[in-house]
Amino acid sequence: MSFRTTTAPAYVEDVSPGSGALPPRAGYAASDAATLSLDGTWRFRLSPDAGSADESFARPGYDAGDWAGIAVPGHWVLQGEGAFGAPIYTNHTYPFPVDPPRVPAENPTGDHLRVFDLPDGWPDGGDAVLRFDGVESCARVWLNGTALGDFKGSRLPHEFAVGALLRPAGNVLALRVHQWSAGSYLEDQDQWWLPGVFRSVTLTHRPPGAVRDFFVHAAYDHVQGEGTLRVDSDVPGRVTVPELGLDLATGETARVPVAPWTAETPRLYDAVLATAGERVPLRIGFRTVALDGGLIKVNGRPVLFKGVNRHEWHPERGRALDPATLREDVLLMKRHNINAVRTAHYPPHPAFLDLCDEYGLWVIDECDLETHGFTEQDWRDNPVDDDRWTPALLDRAARMVERDKNHPSVIIWSLGNEAGTGRGLTAMARWIRARDSSRLLHYEGDPTCRDTDMYTRMYADHAETERIGRGLDGGPHRRRRLPFLLCEYAHAMGNGPGGLADYQRIFETYERIQGGFVWEWIDHGLKDPRYGFAYGGDFGEEVHDGNFVCDGLLLPDRTPSPGLVELKKVVEPVRIEGDGTGGTVRVTNRQDFADLAAFAFTWSYEIEGGTAGTGPLSVPPLAPGESAEVKLPQQPEGTGGPAGEAVWTVRAVLAGDTAWAERGHEVAWAQLPAAARPQVSPGPVARPVEREGRITLGPGVFDARSGALLAVGEVAVEALRLDVWRAPTDNDEGAPWQPEARPGPLWRRLGLHRMRHRTDGVEVGADTVTVRSRVAPAGREVGLRTVYRWTGDGTRLRLAVTVTPEGEWTVPLPRLGVRFGLASADGVEWFGGGPGEGYPDTASATRLGRWRSTVDALQTPYVRPQENGARPAVRWAELGGLRIEGDPEFWLTARRWTTEQLDAARHLTDLTPGDTVWVNLDHGQTGIGSQSCGPGTLPPYRLRAERAEFRFSFSPTR
Repeated sequence: MSFRTTTAPAYVEDVSPGSGALPPRAGYAASDAATLSLDGTWRFRLSPDAGSADESFARPGYDAGDWAGIAVPGHWVLQGEGAFGAPIYTNHTYPFPVDPPRVPAENPTGDHLRVFDLPDGWPDGGDAVLRFDGVESCARVWLNGTALGDFKGSRLPHEFAVGALLRPAGNVLALRVHQWSAGSYLEDQDQWWLPGVFRSVTLTHRPPGAVRDFFVHAAYDHVQGEGTLRVDSDVPGRVTVPELGLDLATGETARVPVAPWTAETPRLYDAVLATAGERVPLRIGFRTVALDGGLIKVNGRPVLFKGVNRHEWHPERGRALDPATLREDVLLMKRHNINAVRTAHYPPHPAFLDLCDEYGLWVIDECDLETHGFTEQDWRDNPVDDDRWTPALLDRAARMVERDKNHPSVIIWSLGNEAGTGRGLTAMARWIRARDSSRLLHYEGDPTCRDTDMYTRMYADHAETERIGRGLDGGPHRRRRLPFLLCEYAHAMGNGPGGLADYQRIFETYERIQGGFVWEWIDHGLKDPRYGFAYGGDFGEEVHDGNFVCDGLLLPDRTPSPGLVELKKVVEPVRIEGDGTGGTVRVTNRQDFADLAAFAFTWSYEIEGGTAGTGPLSVPPLAPGESAEVKLPQQPEGTGGPAGEAVWTVRAVLAGDTAWAERGHEVAWAQLPAAARPQVSPGPVARPVEREGRITLGPGVFDARSGALLAVGEVAVEALRLDVWRAPTDNDEGAPWQPEARPGPLWRRLGLHRMRHRTDGVEVGADTVTVRSRVAPAGREVGLRTVYRWTGDGTRLRLAVTVTPEGEWTVPLPRLGVRFGLASADGVEWFGGGPGEGYPDTASATRLGRWRSTVDALQTPYVRPQENGARPAVRWAELGGLRIEGDPEFWLTARRWTTEQLDAARHLTDLTPGDTVWVNLDHGQTGIGSQSCGPGTLPPYRLRAERAEFRFSFSPTR
């Protein structure tokens, strides 16, 4: 008997960063040197393991005619309609046995071939560099049969000198890529595991005297208003900045008056670095970053970060992003008042940082490092505390810093994410500080802050964040003197996050707290005809973390979620406050650097959602932090009296076109009450009439035995009754590691998803129909004693609902209101909060108005279906032939499926619209929170089970 073993090449499990690659250098700088893109269609062969195919494919003349074609950049598991394997999603658990540095024998290996000719005019002489900007997770490369080397570090560039190997035509570039390697242990980054060549491959000529590396040092003296410029280069040359009249030798320092670079005012100066062999265009931004007085300061001023964490993602191409997608991300951030990005958890596509420089975003550039899976074994054998791995860690730090060091947008280096603690991190910090002292250092995973310039946390709740702001957090003395950031907060999974406005109030109250970064930018759903968008487990993974990968402010197709709209409102750069009745409004500039000259202000006076008057509002160009009382105009004539509820709306918009939005783009707004909602006088009292098993009361028709409402006028009504259940959101379901009790599981344990309704009596009075009932879950003694009291006049049917809890209620209610079905409803019109959804702790961005929608458009298509679409503070609504008015206002939800069907769905394709539209009119809702990873709903937003009374009126509209 014989046994066959498949042995992986030694480099796959070697803890070193690789061999043969050139030292890292400043990256992605265009120049006048000849460049050839090798992106496009490559020949591709997939093998099941790392040792089952020989290397003969790398030799010139190899016949790969029967190989498949694959797109580069791209991931092979997202191509070939499943022929090349499938994606795997885990949050932190390694999808293979933890035995560092060993990896599974089942190690999908993709061989790539590209034959290319040099273009006409390719220069003679000099050298050439072959560059890979991103390959996951380990690769070996050959050119024309000669092995160049191997490399790891998936989201980092690697270059090889190839000039001596090039031919005018028929060059054979061969690349072998392994899905798993020792490097995989350093890349456990809460994302899809997606092997392949997912960033560009380029060939660049290196003429004699060409630049290899350069470092732009451009500081700003905020006292003198001057910039200091020095450009270091490994090859002598000259630097010219025509706008500043500068012509310097490399290594020479000049000081000159400049306009500084900030995220609010991203001033760049065009320059050229010229050497004997090459001209490199530069875009220089002057700014100085410092830790000063316990604060992060740029150009002498503290910064408040209104940030997001950003994984790179496209729902069809994964991490293979094109320029249009990169630009779309930056434009969306700017248009939603975001001023900062943490590149979680690796350096981004280099073109993204060019855009951050151009449009203005603060950047925390994070190293391609996370070893989170070792937490499952109490960090035993963690590579960052094992000296054998230190060269790989230092290589990753160096490739990040050298590639991105010339970007003014990068103001903080991050050592990585969730990698525990250890000597390797300290070595990285020391190397970075020695190489670049002009930026600060971040790392969240070490509570001692031994290697960092700031104290950062993930998901500290509001109370703890406030304690830290007050200096009551304890810990090492050095840490208490550092600025504080929430590098992750407000987990944006599904419906949410809630509590953003409450966090922002704390950020703006305590100087030490310099803001935070919402987790995260975009849902990582994969477009899939089976599900709409697929998530973890949809590809048969043995180990996965479900839809935890869908936790972004954008839906996978980059549609802004209600959470992003909420964030835009909460972090507005202009604060507008007042009660609307005093004739003035208080305007505050919440920016850090710019005055208000870029904004124009307008007012409008609105009655019942209709505009009665509008005009410009004169606001002085306030400096950062300044406030002013601004006089509102006289109330427009003819708008007094009981015409309807009235508000002032004051808006701040762009006064002119910018690089990221056109003139008139709204950046901030506020509504101020002006006239209260008028009371509606009831008509003549209707008397109930009982006949043939039916009771008629005004326009209402009831079943005489059960007291159930059957119709309002000609509009049939189905199953109107008390409702307390909602399809739990991801934040209701919570995360198992959360210390606070999770409401979703508690609700199910209590049985709120299967409430039973018992009618205890139907009483017909002189002018009322009263239905007494008890609503309770099976197997529990708690219940809700419910009384429906119906009255009416000739045109309206009025309902007063009284709810009295019985028993000991220990959990908040999901919702409290009534639900009913309508046989026909499409269009919806309402006066209340809109245009989008809002819940008690997510409604800052909804404004009072008169809105129209379809029932389908009311839904928010979260990747995993859940409670969504509620419109808050609704005064009245019309749908399906009914007009509904609230006393007081209510939450409105309408959908073509029941809450139970929504709860049962796991994907959007599980929801099939029915013939009935189910309408919820809610007196109260529990808030959302962010307990899918962050804190739960704050106490003020929890709907307690206590005695409640609420009223509605119904009248037919046809």
